Amino acid sequence: MSNHLFDTLTAFIPSLDKVFLTTGDGVTMTYAQVLKRSAQYAGAVKKLGLKPGGRVAVQVEKTPDALMLYLGTIRAGGVFLPLNTAYTPAEVAYFLEDAEPVVFVCDSKNEAALSDIAARTGAVLQTLCAAGTGPLASLADSMPEQFENCPREDDDLAAILYTSGTTGRSKGAMLSHANLASNSQTLAKYWRFTEDDVLLHALPIFHTHGLFVATNCLMMAGGSLLFLPKFDLEAVLRLLPGATSMMGVPTFYARLLGSEAFTRDLVRHFRVFISGSAPLSAEVHKAFEHRTGHKILERYGMTETNMNTSNPYDGDRRPGTVGFPLPGVGLRIADPKTGREVAQGDVGIIEVKGPNVFQGYWRMPEKTAQEFRADGYFITGDMARMDTDGYVSIVGREKDLIITGGFNVYPAEVETLLDEIDGVAESAVIGVPHADFGEGVVAVLAPDPGATPDEAFILAALSSKLAKFKQPKKVHVLDHLPRNTMGKIQKKVLRDQYKGDFEGL
Repeated sequence: MSNHLFDTLTAFIPSLDKVFLTTGDGVTMTYAQVLKRSAQYAGAVKKLGLKPGGRVAVQVEKTPDALMLYLGTIRAGGVFLPLNTAYTPAEVAYFLEDAEPVVFVCDSKNEAALSDIAARTGAVLQTLCAAGTGPLASLADSMPEQFENCPREDDDLAAILYTSGTTGRSKGAMLSHANLASNSQTLAKYWRFTEDDVLLHALPIFHTHGLFVATNCLMMAGGSLLFLPKFDLEAVLRLLPGATSMMGVPTFYARLLGSEAFTRDLVRHFRVFISGSAPLSAEVHKAFEHRTGHKILERYGMTETNMNTSNPYDGDRRPGTVGFPLPGVGLRIADPKTGREVAQGDVGIIEVKGPNVFQGYWRMPEKTAQEFRADGYFITGDMARMDTDGYVSIVGREKDLIITGGFNVYPAEVETLLDEIDGVAESAVIGVPHADFGEGVVAVLAPDPGATPDEAFILAALSSKLAKFKQPKKVHVLDHLPRNTMGKIQKKVLRDQYKGDFEGL
C-alpha cells in the first residue's frame, strides 16, 4: 500500500537534479533535496510522537522548510493543519483545543505567547523561524535522509483546513489524500502544466490556493517554483522574466497594473496567469488584457472542495465568469430550499459532487449532514447563475444576499456597475437593518487615486441601470476596503461598521 498523496506528487519527477524551488534571493532546492529534507521532517515529527492520523498544527512564515514540513507530515502519515499567520493567540487556542494536534509548530517570536496554550491542549511545541532555523529544524537535521513512508489510502485524511468562521465557529474541513491528489492531477492537466513550467509563487501556504493548488500542481508536473515569502511588487516585477506562469489573487493583478514597469514586453513570453480566492472584477480582467495581451484565467474553488470550475485554457476566458465545471466535477445551480435545479440563467446555489469534495467537518457530524444533499451533492453557499454556453458566474455568498422590501438583491450585480463608474476602484454592497424594508442596500467604495466620488454622483450613475429597489440607499467612501489575507473583502466587517445607517428613520 502506498502513501497516496506523496506518491502521486512525486510520480513524475523528471530528474532528481531538476530544481524544484528557487527563493527570491536565489537559494535553490532540487527534487533530490526535497526528498531528503522532507524525509528528515517526517522523521522529526515521528520522533515527537506523531502516529498515523495524528495532527500537526503549523503557524509559521512561508519558507522552504515550512513546505518540507508539510510533505514530511504527509510522509509520516499525519494530518497537516496550516494556520493563518495573522491568527491571534486566542484564535490559535480554539484551533488547538478543537483539533488536538500531537505537534504544534510556531514561529520562535510567538513561542512565549503560545506555550501555555500548547501545554494546555497537550501539543508538543516546536519552533521554526522565518530563517528556516529553530529547534524543529535542528531536530530534522539530525534525522536520516531516507524515510519509509507510512502507508495511506485514498480516504485517509491528509489535511484539515479551518474555514474563516465569519458567521460563527470556524469549521475544520477534512481533506483526504484522494481529495488533494485527484484535484491537483485534474488542474495540472487542464491548465497544461509541464516540467518546463516555472511558477511565480507569491501566495501564502496556509491556504488551499498556495499550498494545494500552486505547489501540488507544479510538483505533479515536475515543474519549478519561484518561491517568494509574500507578494512584493518590486520582487515580482524582477522575477517575472524568469517565470512562465503565475497564480494570484485579484489584488496581485491590480497592483501589477498600478506599476508603469509592468509592460507587455515584460510578460510577452508568459504562458498563463491564473486568478482565484476572491472575485476578479471585469475591469481588472479587461485592463490586464489591454496592457499585456494576456487574458487572466479565473477559476472557482473553496476550502471544502478545492477547485470546482475554471475558464478554459483554450477558448474564451470570459470576464466576470469562473468558467465551466472541471472534468470529474458534478455541478448544478439549485434552489436553496428545495435542492431542485433552477432554470438556466436563474440564480441559485452552487452544489458540487466529485472526488475533490471533502470528507466533512471535523467533529461536526450534524453540520456535515446539513451541508450535503441526500444524493451526495455539497451545498457550497455560493450563489450563481449558468448561461446558455455553460459559463458559471458567481453573484455572491448566500449569507450576503440582501432582501429588501421582499425583493432579492445580489451584491455582485450592483458591484459590477459601481466598478464601471469613473473614479471607483472597487466596491462592496451590503445589506444593513432597515425598519421599513428589512434591509437597506448600502454601497461602500474605494476611490481611484486622486478621485473623490460623491454619493449624488454615484446614485445618478446607477439610476437608469438598476431597478429602484437595487439602488443603494447610502454610499460610503473609504481609502481601502477591508480584506482578509487572501484578498477577500470582509463584508461582515462592513455590515458591523454600518449597521446603524438607518436607525431612527
